[in-house]
Amino acid sequence: MRLAATGIILVASHALRVGAHIHDQAVFSDATESAQKSKTWLEKYGAQSDLGYTGPLSFSHLPYTRCLEDASVAFDVAVLGMPFDTAVTYRPGARFGPTGIRVGSRRIHGQRAWSLSWGLDPFQQLKVLDCGDVPLSPFDNALALDQMEVAYSTLLQREVARKDPEGMIGSTVPFAKDKKEHPKIVTLGGDHTIVLPILRSLNKVYGPVSVIHFDAHLDTWAPPDLPLTSPQARITHGSFFFIANEEGLMTNTSIHAGIRCKMIGEADMDSDEQVGFKVISTDDIDDIGIKEVIRRIRARIGDSPVYLSLDIDVIDPGLAPATGTPETGGWTTREVKRIIRGLAGLNFVGADLVEVAPAYDNADVTSIAAADIVHDFLSLFVSAEPPKSRDERKPWTDEL
Repeated sequence: MRLAATGIILVASHALRVGAHIHDQAVFSDATESAQKSKTWLEKYGAQSDLGYTGPLSFSHLPYTRCLEDASVAFDVAVLGMPFDTAVTYRPGARFGPTGIRVGSRRIHGQRAWSLSWGLDPFQQLKVLDCGDVPLSPFDNALALDQMEVAYSTLLQREVARKDPEGMIGSTVPFAKDKKEHPKIVTLGGDHTIVLPILRSLNKVYGPVSVIHFDAHLDTWAPPDLPLTSPQARITHGSFFFIANEEGLMTNTSIHAGIRCKMIGEADMDSDEQVGFKVISTDDIDDIGIKEVIRRIRARIGDSPVYLSLDIDVIDPGLAPATGTPETGGWTTREVKRIIRGLAGLNFVGADLVEVAPAYDNADVTSIAAADIVHDFLSLFVSAEPPKSRDERKPWTDEL
């Protein structure tokens, strides 16, 4: 009995000690939890950073500013959407292109913008803003074209953010009529007609410019001479270069890259040459190679101020299906990007990427390709020469 009583006392004593310990733990835990609960998000987890798939929609998570109404924020490059698609000859839908390209850019941001191909991060050298979209009339093409021209001209006259930009890589001072630095604009289309109001705006600042035109189609066709046709009906995404030539907006040293469309005949090529273009076809890349494609483009453009316009249908529709006038047998995305890198050091005054129609896309592949090419444009603007190959930058070794 004595042993049993002693055992009961020991068990009871142990239970009291364990209970007290648990109580102390609970008190401490409650206090810690209470302190943790009292912390704000910022105190506990830091900044509310956007993930690749979160946050407001802007190109590459850039600061978004309604630049057309707010002139208080300076920039070096504006990303500007022109959601216009009412001058197409086949499938519409490119009015959703600016949004689609922004969706495709979401994995590019300020902490992940350095590329192996270029060896640089353009956001470290340029202040780039997403200036939103121009609110264009979807009912009146004449009005819409004027809205685009006024919007582009407005941003083209803004002060740049860079200090003492003259003499820096990509300076526009030598080519501007007023000998001042002007910002560059990367325009997200929209159908290709948007280039006509853009060239009208650029002409006010630089005079006639050369054009590097990546496209499956010439876009230099004369408007059809039809009865009961309004003057505005002359301007489409297939005739805008013809109109630009009529207005004296381009030099006679422009060039196409990636042409492969069906034509009426050799007369189309003759007319194209009269508009001021030479042609590099899609097939030429197999015969002369990428390096010769690049050499011919650079030789054609020379030292003139140049505008770069890229229709996403220059890429094969198997890789970029979301476009209004697809043509089979196009260049690969990698080939296009490689050619663009080879153009670094030319005197670019602006660029656009057009004809992305997301309704025809699959898993955003076209939008992602388009966004990556726009990122190449930004890198192009800050490069004095084509980037060297990786082996030239750092020779390969077979050491283990």
